[in-house]
Amino acid sequence: MTAAWEGKFPESGDPRTLQQPSQFLQQARSGLKTFWGYEHFRPMQGEIVTALLERQDALVMLPTGAGKSLCFQLPALVQDGLSVVVCPLVALMENQVQALQSRQAPAALLHSEQSREQRQQTLHKLKEDQLKLLYLAPESLLSPTVWKQLLEVSSRLRSLIIDEAHCITQWGSSFRPAYRRLGTVRAALQPNTTDPISIAAFTATADPIAQRDIQQVLGLKKPQVFRTSPYRKNLFLRVARVWTPASRRDRLQSFIQAQGATAGLVYTRSRRDSETLVIWLQEQGHGTAAYHAGLSAQQRRRIEQQWLSGQMPFVICTSAFGMGVDKSDVRWICHFHPPLALAEYLQEIGRAGRNGEPAQTLLLASEPTGLLDPTDKERREGFLKQMRSQTQLAQKLVQKLPREGYLPDVLKQEPQAELALAILHQQNQLIWVDPFHFRLLKSTLPSPRSEPQTSMEAYLATKQCRWAFLLGAFGFAREAQGLRCENCDRCQHSKLTIKSINR
Repeated sequence: MTAAWEGKFPESGDPRTLQQPSQFLQQARSGLKTFWGYEHFRPMQGEIVTALLERQDALVMLPTGAGKSLCFQLPALVQDGLSVVVCPLVALMENQVQALQSRQAPAALLHSEQSREQRQQTLHKLKEDQLKLLYLAPESLLSPTVWKQLLEVSSRLRSLIIDEAHCITQWGSSFRPAYRRLGTVRAALQPNTTDPISIAAFTATADPIAQRDIQQVLGLKKPQVFRTSPYRKNLFLRVARVWTPASRRDRLQSFIQAQGATAGLVYTRSRRDSETLVIWLQEQGHGTAAYHAGLSAQQRRRIEQQWLSGQMPFVICTSAFGMGVDKSDVRWICHFHPPLALAEYLQEIGRAGRNGEPAQTLLLASEPTGLLDPTDKERREGFLKQMRSQTQLAQKLVQKLPREGYLPDVLKQEPQAELALAILHQQNQLIWVDPFHFRLLKSTLPSPRSEPQTSMEAYLATKQCRWAFLLGAFGFAREAQGLRCENCDRCQHSKLTIKSINR
């Protein structure tokens, strides 16, 4: 049975905390003081840290800025053994590891952009038991070299942490299929132990469907579930309809100018969008830069530092920017195009106002028909076309797959087979016996995937309080009921309408 802990409650006095052996809480508080210099935990951090120190599986959903990374870093640093942290983005790994190393914490990372020498140094530290935290992408975790090293040190493994766990649902059956194999890692690394590693998944955004998918894919065992409402009363939400590409740019510039020299972020949906928009903004006299996954690590780091230090007030970026970046005084977020997923939107706006001060968000969307500005409509149709194409590919490949197979051998014959296998896994037609061996369960072809829920379109068109809509979409129906946040364009519009009627 899954245990869920919701809301905010004090570190001491909570019945669950009082039932824990005092050594765990004392150990956690000592580590908090040693590595972070803090005397007290933020709401729910103490409970989450205690659960991880007890080696329980956990699903943790806390809003951006609530201190999720500390919740898994602290247990790793104060207990014996090694914790492996799976992260989706190099920038996220770099930011977290750099912060840990600045605190003299034994942490390192492995990713494909490193030099051979850097990778060898980290693998040596892993072998010599010099690490408490090892960060890597799912693809690196399941690469032959790293997997072999982890097997050799498997007796020292204590936990597997999946950071940004919503990627399992959002990316696992589209372009990051390695995520679908993570559920077999625990048994494969420690097949004969009575005290297996624990698995904890962390995310800021997971609706009820995504929560179930994360638990199922990872094979969480009676997980403790911790979640708090994503509602942020200091975050103003606004959606603006634009009628032409030119009016979209003009609306963005007006919004930027209204924010003065405060820190902000402009999210675009592709590398090309970010680079094209930067050229136009620079022509208008704005000092900014494009940030996306196609830049080198050095280029990304330079832009991050310019933004963090205030030299560059805002950055034009893709979703590759913001995860794990610690800047509390971001005053505004603009989405130049609507995200495809509501979870992505909620996560990205959560990067503003982390210090509790008022912050503005603006989402620019084409007028509903898409006749004058078809950009958003074409973008969504392109995404759906890609999904259909991937399913068609899977349908072709499944007829060539063996009933039981070894992934490296299959990839030699069919280089695109891993994505097909991920789609089959999502549709419960395949199981992973271990990270590299699969077994087909059915002889039927993959079914056409249903189109993603139109929650983003519904959010754009809703007449209700926008915060109430978001809370309802992410499983907080009780908090959403009757909510009028007075801090979104819908609530303000209703307020003005009522005033006008009463005159």
